[in-house]
Amino acid sequence: MIGAGLVLLAVGAADLLREFLPAARRWIGLVAGAVLLLVLGVLVDAILAALAAIVVAALWVWLAPIGGRARAGFWPAVVLAVLCAALVVTIPARSAAGVIADGWELATPFGSVGFDHIVLVVGTVVFLMESANVVVRTALQQEAVQLARVAADAVSADPAEGTRAVPADSMTDASSPADTSGGAAVGAPAAASVDETPVAASVQEPPAPASVDEAAPLAVEPALKGGRLIGPLERVLVFALTLAAMYPLLAAVLAAKGIVRFPEISRDSAAGNRAEYFLIGSLVSWVIALAGALLVWWAFATP
Repeated sequence: MIGAGLVLLAVGAADLLREFLPAARRWIGLVAGAVLLLVLGVLVDAILAALAAIVVAALWVWLAPIGGRARAGFWPAVVLAVLCAALVVTIPARSAAGVIADGWELATPFGSVGFDHIVLVVGTVVFLMESANVVVRTALQQEAVQLARVAADAVSADPAEGTRAVPADSMTDASSPADTSGGAAVGAPAAASVDETPVAASVQEPPAPASVDEAAPLAVEPALKGGRLIGPLERVLVFALTLAAMYPLLAAVLAAKGIVRFPEISRDSAAGNRAEYFLIGSLVSWVIALAGALLVWWAFATP
């Protein structure tokens, strides 16, 4: 169990450092975090688990970059979930281990909680803060790739729709071949003189006066980036309500998000891209929070 907690803590802390530290100091923060995790592993007599957590976090940082496309798609998240579940199921909580764990005893309304359980809960919450955002972005990127492939296949299947010929009469003089000899091009019609130009073509109607609404400058709405804060808060809330067995309140929270987003989704285009974006992001975020709650519940339920 301590192994799963340290792995989630290492991955979550690495993503938080990558997100909030500048690029010049990012590697310094990552190295400092690895050293602190090693110190924690020594104090709780879990040095091998700490080393394994650092290796997993390093692979996660390499496979799931913050600012780019994931190198292995959605598979790192799947492998990480299977690894943490296997560690929780196969390695039980230790009664006493290390300098900190030997004297650790946290009294709660649900009974005494061991140090391994605390590490697992903290690691899960830290993972839900930023690493879950990385997983959600990866899922959205994979869906965007699939949509692009479908669009490309549709265009290749019907080339007449993808490429339209330009009518000959719509070509302007600038698009016709130039006459470098000083005379007219061979086979080209004689150019119309000034006298032959129709009068109606040379007369331009004055533009219509702009209305009051068109003349007034449009108010620019501020581009709020609340999703980076709303997503982690939503996942932590789902995680806590699930563990507390407050399912009616959990259903109310999930329904409230749909109600708040309904005006934006109702203005969606015929393709439904905005609704699909909302559904994919929300469902992946909820699944991650529920999986974390299930992992913690299993750890507390097993002796």
